[in-house]
Amino acid sequence: MSKFLKGTLILLAASLITRILGFINRIVIARFIGEEGVGLYMMALPTLFLVVNITQLGLPVAISKYVAEANAKGDERKVKKILVVSITCTLTLSLIFTPAMILLAPWLSQHLFTDERTVWPLMAIAPIVPIIAISSVIRGYFQGKQNMKPFAFSQVIEQMARITFIAVLTKAFLPYGIEYAAAGAMFASIIGELVSLVYLLTMFKIKKHFKMRKNFFSVFSSGKSTFKELMGIALPNTGSRFIGNVAWFLEPIVVAQSLAIAGLTASVATKQYGELTGYALPLLMLPSFVTASLATSLIPSISEAQSVGDTKLIERRLQQSIRITLITGALAVVVLFVLAEPILQIMYGSDNAAVFIKFLAPFFILFYFQTPLQSMLQALNLAKAAMVNSLIGSIIKIAAIWFLASKESFGIMGAAIGIAVGTVLVTFLHFTTLLKIIPVTVHLRLYASTVLITLLSGFCGHYSYFTLFASQPLLPRLLISCINMVFTFGILLLLLGEIKKTELQRIPVIGHMLARFAWR
Repeated sequence: MSKFLKGTLILLAASLITRILGFINRIVIARFIGEEGVGLYMMALPTLFLVVNITQLGLPVAISKYVAEANAKGDERKVKKILVVSITCTLTLSLIFTPAMILLAPWLSQHLFTDERTVWPLMAIAPIVPIIAISSVIRGYFQGKQNMKPFAFSQVIEQMARITFIAVLTKAFLPYGIEYAAAGAMFASIIGELVSLVYLLTMFKIKKHFKMRKNFFSVFSSGKSTFKELMGIALPNTGSRFIGNVAWFLEPIVVAQSLAIAGLTASVATKQYGELTGYALPLLMLPSFVTASLATSLIPSISEAQSVGDTKLIERRLQQSIRITLITGALAVVVLFVLAEPILQIMYGSDNAAVFIKFLAPFFILFYFQTPLQSMLQALNLAKAAMVNSLIGSIIKIAAIWFLASKESFGIMGAAIGIAVGTVLVTFLHFTTLLKIIPVTVHLRLYASTVLITLLSGFCGHYSYFTLFASQPLLPRLLISCINMVFTFGILLLLLGEIKKTELQRIPVIGHMLARFAWR
């Protein structure tokens, strides 16, 4: 099994566990602080990611790429220089922006968010910035080495620590007000990231083959060329991420201001924004753990292939990514579209956000392609093009939200339409940019078969839930319908030849099961 496939499978398993634990966290938060509290939590979160993006400076992707290239040449000295320069940069920036975030929190909450209660979640989350800064450098190192286990396990450990503290802290602070409970949820994130960092540092100390502290400053002073190399990838990448984070930072502000123009009060706007971004979008983004795992494995794999001029391997990795993303994304979209109401009811005790899921689900099949496509562009030294694509998409998205959400006839649905428009545009731009560099064969049969399989599976799930098992209690009916849809989807994939037995045998657990069955 190739390093790419092995690393992707490890990340897939860990990401699935992480997403499940993350949803447990969200369920706990929603149950304790409700839609309005979730709205406060989600309004503060984009500010954190904006600051983290500035602090990271796009270095994790650059570290992964250049560590992979240095590792292919056996240059451990270059690897150390990459890490020394990266840690110095991220720590310096975190020491600047962490205090700035705390000092600006009152002004942001009062003048931009239209809800002054966001001040406490904003201040509570600030100490996480330097922790994430160091973690991102070490994760980039392990990704470059194509050793995905530490990266994967750190994600699981972080979520387990967070879920342990989130219920305790939200419950403890809730008597003081929803804003304090939301701040408690933010502080639980800090504890989770800190525990994850301790694990990563331990694994780094065990796995590295050089002394990090030895001649640290002399290595840094001689790292000017390394700094330029890193910045060549990091700055366009951070530009792309920065644009996305600025758009996400502006999104709750624009939504709040637009809904105020439409005549909604601050508390109602916060509640509706919580339903869209706290309930609907996390469910729609759940399948992205597959594409995120692919993207993480793609960068070092494509970088290695490019360094030796293996264009055939690059095209094969792209086709593999497209195929996996299309199949897994289609299954997720049809399940969420057909069963939106019962899923939300079971998880949050409210299905108000179902309308957003049903509207956005068909567009999110394109969202799942964005991350692997962007990773391909970054690995092929096209990070600047990816940044421009993200800028165009973000401007159009924010403009659409402002124009539509401020109209009473659209309201919060205007924000959902803006998100859909931005998603479609960025994915289209990424793909067209990639086509200019890599000759890609479009397999129409794959797309046609996937559409047919998705429609038939959706019909099966709808019939199971609303007719065949309509008299059953909610949870068993939901589980049976989901199983029916997944089973139908899988069988049709096999029957139409979109997944072959030989491909299943490459997956260790399934291959072992098939071998035992054949022996019998």
